[in-house]
Amino acid sequence: MNLPNRITVARVLLIPLFLIFMLVPFSFGAVNIGGTIFPVSHMIGAFIFIIAALTDWIDGHLARKYQLVTNFGKFLDPLADKLLVSAALLVLVEFGAVPSWMAVVIISREFAVTGLRLIAAGDGTVLAASQLGKLKTWTQMLAIITLLLYNLPFSLWSFPFADIALWAAVFFTVLSGWDYFVKNKQVILSSK
Repeated sequence: MNLPNRITVARVLLIPLFLIFMLVPFSFGAVNIGGTIFPVSHMIGAFIFIIAALTDWIDGHLARKYQLVTNFGKFLDPLADKLLVSAALLVLVEFGAVPSWMAVVIISREFAVTGLRLIAAGDGTVLAASQLGKLKTWTQMLAIITLLLYNLPFSLWSFPFADIALWAAVFFTVLSGWDYFVKNKQVILSSK
């Protein structure tokens, strides 16, 4: 297994660790930052998520730069992203930070695109990620990170940056999903 694939596997392995720190009621205490009470366990969980999100860029960069792209990596990298985003969204829904309908829209788009990719793969076609898809991923990660950080430092000025980022993520999720299906409609129409 090459280095980019190991990094991707590490990202998948960070997901349960992230969930443990976010959901297990550890008694590590809390920090008061400008009136925002931030549990230390959630700080650790947010840090783990940030590391996992950064590995998405690192593994892809290394795979392309050193021509280490593999079929395993093509399969696992987008799956790892979807698992990471889904896990974080479900945690944020449980905390009341994300409306459930927004999480459903984002997760449903991921399942739909994965299904389209599977249909295409069955015909020997690989559907590459579009620039809109990459923008969707980055807006999702930005929204999730700011929500996991309790909108800090923006909450110090009562600026709802996390909410704005979440709406942007939903917008780009829907737009990129629509774009993906329109550009690849022949995959569905020609499937047997």
